[in-house]
Amino acid sequence: MPQLPLPPGSTLGILGGGQLGRMLSQAASRLGFDVVILDPEPNSPAGRVSHSQIVAAYDDPDALTALGRAADVVTFEFENVPAASIERLAEAGALVAP
Repeated sequence: MPQLPLPPGSTLGILGGGQLGRMLSQAASRLGFDVVILDPEPNSPAGRVSHSQIVAAYDDPDALTALGRAADVVTFEFENVPAASIERLAEAGALVAP
């Protein structure tokens, strides 16, 4: 499991692809991080500026597995992400940080 702080070149996973995720993705990219978004909307604001996007529901087990494997750390951009999704990521060994 990676340790914080992560070095540039690491991948940040974000649950949620709205405007806050967009701003976070842009800032992370400027700092040298890759960003992968998980959001159900294929044309999400954050997905348009991130390295990649997984288009799926927030509680999709396969999508959560893919996000956890792709990212060195996972965070979320809004408070209504299902807690069970965050727990699933953590139980699978993903580093989850608010």
